[in-house]
Amino acid sequence: MQYKNSRTYAREMDNKDPIAFIRDEYSIPKQENGDDEIYLCGNSLGLQPKLAAEYVQRELKQWAALGVKGHFSGDYPWMPYHEFLADGFSELVGAKEEEVVSMNTLTANLHFMMVSFYLPTETRHKILIEEHAFPSDHYAVESQIKFHGFDPEKSMLLIKPREGEHAIRDEDVIALIEEQGESIALILLPGVQYYTGQVFDMKTITEVGHHKGCKVGFDLAHAAGNILMQLHDWQVDFACWCTYKYLNSGPGSVAGCFVHENHHHDENLPRFAGWWGHDKMSRFKMENKFKPMNSAEAWQLSNPPVLSLAAIRGSLDTIKKAGGIAKLREKAIKLSGFMRYLVETELTNDVDILTPSNLNSCGSQLSLAIKLKPGDSGERGKNIFDAIERNGVTGDWRYPNVIRVAPVAQYNSFEDVYRFVEILKVAIRNH
Repeated sequence: MQYKNSRTYAREMDNKDPIAFIRDEYSIPKQENGDDEIYLCGNSLGLQPKLAAEYVQRELKQWAALGVKGHFSGDYPWMPYHEFLADGFSELVGAKEEEVVSMNTLTANLHFMMVSFYLPTETRHKILIEEHAFPSDHYAVESQIKFHGFDPEKSMLLIKPREGEHAIRDEDVIALIEEQGESIALILLPGVQYYTGQVFDMKTITEVGHHKGCKVGFDLAHAAGNILMQLHDWQVDFACWCTYKYLNSGPGSVAGCFVHENHHHDENLPRFAGWWGHDKMSRFKMENKFKPMNSAEAWQLSNPPVLSLAAIRGSLDTIKKAGGIAKLREKAIKLSGFMRYLVETELTNDVDILTPSNLNSCGSQLSLAIKLKPGDSGERGKNIFDAIERNGVTGDWRYPNVIRVAPVAQYNSFEDVYRFVEILKVAIRNH
């Protein structure tokens, strides 16, 4: 695509954008002067959809008016409320409705999935993760290995980028699985790497992992609502994601989980059980023989917090208004491409882009490394970040010198991107 370096061009792109209207469905934070912030932090916490607030208020009114009867009354009774999210989740991750469920939080779900899918033996006990995994994933994997009586030094298999590179090459992941697959019990990688924004080749990784006898799961925290996926067709065993980043469902909101239908009828598969995973037709007979549902719902434990689910439903309905994930992804690629073009045009002497240049290999994120000057341990980069924040940009700072910015299709515009780079240019010039 041929971009142009001008605000006029950015406005022309916004005028031609078929889903520009969806920005008005979100609450945009304001600067002190009353102007909209340039909010580029949706990879950490997405903005509030107006429908989320509306739906939460609706359930608060139901609670006030009906008390316990709200579990069974109204258009969206609380007992089956999680089921109202299944169609939205299934579209986002490319799954059948019975393969997805909203429950718990992300790291909790990773632990519950590893109860079922990390079954180490003396000869097959390794978990393959990235060396620079999100810390919570690293902690979860390390603790699971220890729980099973193995040594993380021997059972954590870490993949990292080549010397001098920022992203992990897919061919290096495949080569490592081919080489050590017989000793790998579980492959657990991100769909999108949180630090660089790199998209992993989940389809090929799953195929090669299964060929070597490994179970394969993905952390989709930065992938859900961001990129196109086909988890069912790719035969992924399980996946987990949070809903407060690109899914804009509020801080700490209930997470999502995928379990492939291949595992729904496996009665020998170990799992931690709770009554919300029990067959719902007989749940209230209050019997003490667990009968799991034949769906991803079988991995639920407790009844979920309905107010959080209401916010998620508001977000999913807003995505539907925009035309679904395919429309969002189409715009996101253009936004990210425009930002990359401007940075490479204006700032190559001061900024390195850590995110892969192939737009199909990155999500709605650019990770910008401020080049260090002699004797600088990161102060310059942090000063630049503070300066852009003072001028109306909300982004994300990662020590020692990286600014992560996420041009999100739901609520960011091409003019947002242009203005951000102009503000960044001034901040760099002044520091």
